[in-house]
Amino acid sequence: MDCVKHSPRQISCLFSSLSVITNPNAKLRRFRPQFLLIKAGKTGQLRASVEEAHVPTSKVVTIPYSDLLDKTNDLSEKLETGFGANGLGIIAISHVPKYPVLRKNLLELSHSLAALPEEAKKDLEDADSRYSFGWSHGKEKLESGQPDKFKGSFYANPIVDVPTIDEGLIKRYLSYCRPNLWPRDTLPELEPAFKDLGRLIFNVGLLLAYHCDKYVSKQSPLNEVHKLEVMLGRSLCHKGRLLHYFPAVQSDRDQNIDGISSWCGWHTDHGSLTGLTCAMYMKDGSPLACPDNTAGLYIRTRSSAVVKKLSFQAIYGEHDIAYQVGEATEILSKGLFHATPHCVKTPRGDKAHGVERNTFALFMQPNWDEPFSNIDSIGRLHKEIELQLTKSNGSMTFGDYSELVLNKYYGLRY
Repeated sequence: MDCVKHSPRQISCLFSSLSVITNPNAKLRRFRPQFLLIKAGKTGQLRASVEEAHVPTSKVVTIPYSDLLDKTNDLSEKLETGFGANGLGIIAISHVPKYPVLRKNLLELSHSLAALPEEAKKDLEDADSRYSFGWSHGKEKLESGQPDKFKGSFYANPIVDVPTIDEGLIKRYLSYCRPNLWPRDTLPELEPAFKDLGRLIFNVGLLLAYHCDKYVSKQSPLNEVHKLEVMLGRSLCHKGRLLHYFPAVQSDRDQNIDGISSWCGWHTDHGSLTGLTCAMYMKDGSPLACPDNTAGLYIRTRSSAVVKKLSFQAIYGEHDIAYQVGEATEILSKGLFHATPHCVKTPRGDKAHGVERNTFALFMQPNWDEPFSNIDSIGRLHKEIELQLTKSNGSMTFGDYSELVLNKYYGLRY
């Protein structure tokens, strides 16, 4: 979500929504996205000035936190619209207490982390985990097959520092079972900020998972152990990712910096729910508004229409937590909810020179030993994995499934 708060008196914010064509036979409508300059007057009322451009848009489904807290609420319509077959695979939760401060605290540290000396960042790398813990830069591959040097990432489990001490599990599931690596000497404030925000997003995500279970149960009875809320609540596999997108430079144009997927290639999350913060853009260490209203997160729907986050709703986008459906939820819901591919586009133009993007994602995932058995869904998501699933008598654990997905994107571990 591409917005940033400047001061209590003036907030420049690109509010978050998404464009989509839910009916593939419908004629494309052209809307005018709004870049809103929000000012707080003496009475606390908001005024907006609009800078317009031609881009197709559609609103993200938004649920107020108070509605999520009330477990007697029926959120079926919003869940189906946001997560269902014709949805964007994303729902935003608004007005979450304490969230704005915790988001700001962590995202500003993303710049500080990326600015650490190379030797200090090298000490935070964990090659044995496929760089799934600690610092990672240039280890993943772009769609072109080239190393991704556009962004740096810091990975950690915000819920538990040591998931297990079982050496067999640590060797088997290196991407999940190894301990966290924190820069306690070089950037000690990162650990508490990371954990505070990660745990808040996790707890709100569990509330959303409860309502997802209610919806799925109406379609097909759920065994208690297969409920998403229960599964995620007992898992030790959750992973937070603090992302720093480095400023684009002229040499980046040789690596398709002008494409839609120029900052982060097309991909689909393989976990259950991904909690996302609104992005914070910075230049020379100071926050600023995104200089290009075509930059940001794009989503491709099941009809392959490409959609983009745009300003549309009169809501502080920076105060929303967005949750995207992952492949694990699509599988376990037997297709009632759908994961969608997405990517990130870099800002362009003279004003984008030297601008960086900072954001945070929490991947809420089943434990490594949770069983999967919905062959049809797995085959649709990953044809390469269907044969392996058949060989395993129609079932596999999330840990095994995850390793196969990582092999697909990053190459075999051995």
